[in-house]
Amino acid sequence: MLITRARQATFAFFVLNGFTLGMWVVHIPAIRERTETSQADLGYLLLIMGAAALVGMQLAGRLIDHLGSRIVTGSAGLLLCLTLLGPGFATTATGLALALGALGFANGVIDVSQNAQAVEVERAYSRPIMSSFHAFFSLGGLLAALIGGSSIALDLQVGYSLTGAAVLGAVVTLLAWPYLLRASPPDEQADTDAPRAPWTARVLVLGLLAFALMLSEGVAYDWSTVHLHDSLDASKTVAAWAFGAFSVAMTAMRLVADRIVHRVGAAAYVRYAALVGAVGLTCAALSPTVPLAIASWALFGIGLAGCVPQFFSAAGNVDPAASGTYLARVAGFGYLGLLAGPAVIGILTEWVSLTTAFIVPIAGCLVSGLLAPGALKSRSDAPSA
Repeated sequence: MLITRARQATFAFFVLNGFTLGMWVVHIPAIRERTETSQADLGYLLLIMGAAALVGMQLAGRLIDHLGSRIVTGSAGLLLCLTLLGPGFATTATGLALALGALGFANGVIDVSQNAQAVEVERAYSRPIMSSFHAFFSLGGLLAALIGGSSIALDLQVGYSLTGAAVLGAVVTLLAWPYLLRASPPDEQADTDAPRAPWTARVLVLGLLAFALMLSEGVAYDWSTVHLHDSLDASKTVAAWAFGAFSVAMTAMRLVADRIVHRVGAAAYVRYAALVGAVGLTCAALSPTVPLAIASWALFGIGLAGCVPQFFSAAGNVDPAASGTYLARVAGFGYLGLLAGPAVIGILTEWVSLTTAFIVPIAGCLVSGLLAPGALKSRSDAPSA
């Protein structure tokens, strides 16, 4: 019963994270208009948000190893809700920059801490359940799209909308926090003067794999609709179905990926799932029709869905005493990939076509499929305790 409640509480934090970020995203146009921020300026502001998130991730790793993921996750949940108010009431570009820096930092902290808590819950279950947590993050984003879209349709002011979301998130945090797993007692024999989390080849490879596949994920976020609109002359409405198909397929696959990992092992799963992702994006790039392209983007989402959670799980189990630090490093690599993917494709399109530029994420999927078994070789069907 205790472990079940801890799992449900961790689900709640993943939903909270996805919901909070989603509420910011759906209100970007209104916030841009109020702060008189250009598209170029918004790009720089998002870089500030990303850089702050990376700082938050690395700090979270250290705090988790000293305080435990339970304390950090609950505190980060409240901080995330508080910082959501910033973009809601910012009236200038400078104010928005400060608000997004704070929001990005809080997001970085909760990103690592909730994954660290998920690793502890998964370890207690003694079977793979990491992908299901990430499915609930996606569900939080879908919930934000519904609630945020409804508030926009009702012409509710952004500040009121984000305040309501922040209050709701704080209530969820306070209700779920007590049920998170407590940290294990520290090892009294550990040498505090020795480096607790040295860099290893395995951790570096896990980070690079997360970078490659989250780069591919970032490409889907920013370029799937552009691909249908520019390459296949789809209308803007129909083009949006590409990202919708990708998101729904990824969410659905994450709900069942753990069962597959439990049967075949993490190494085999990522090997073949990454290959499926490569096939999906290749089919999208070569597709002559809109329906086939939409189906191909969905296949791409199916392939990517359960891969990165396996890297996070493996990183959190390299050394349970330094779980937060290792997880923060791998998550940091992945986040860099998520930020870099859209930019890399945009730069390449100055010299080659968009579909040709897709060679980069396709290659990333193929290389990840080849290297993942070696990085995940020490993890069997269940994570090591």
